[in-house]
Amino acid sequence: MKSSEDGGADTLSIGALASRFGLATHVLRHWEAMGLLHPGRDAGGRRRYGADDLTRVATILVLKEAGLGLNTIRSLSATADRATRHEILRPAADELRSRIAAAQASLELIEGGLNCKHEDVTQCPNYQRLIAERVCPRSPAGEPVIDAVAPTP
Repeated sequence: MKSSEDGGADTLSIGALASRFGLATHVLRHWEAMGLLHPGRDAGGRRRYGADDLTRVATILVLKEAGLGLNTIRSLSATADRATRHEILRPAADELRSRIAAAQASLELIEGGLNCKHEDVTQCPNYQRLIAERVCPRSPAGEPVIDAVAPTP
């Protein structure tokens, strides 16, 4: 991968690397400040990115797309230990499962509205069930949950 700019064979400038991934250069500088990237420097002190840096940027982007934050990515990059990796990723997996469940519930609500044959959605049994659950939640055993804070007369 020869840079189109002077500064080193088989390396890229910060601008060329940023452009290659559709990023702003300040993003790469921020990742460097966080310890995620460690570019080499040319004789003039300018950053030069090699093949390992391209792989690292691609890895960061894939992990960000998976929902991981930069601090989590930094922690992952600092360990090769499987148990530690699991410790780092388990909360992220739990959070993602929770978001998926919430998105699935939202999709079911929307599809229920789309598939409801009632002219007035308030007459829909699915709508009425959801509202009743919100007004008077039930415990896992099916018992009504009584609010501990009752209004004072």
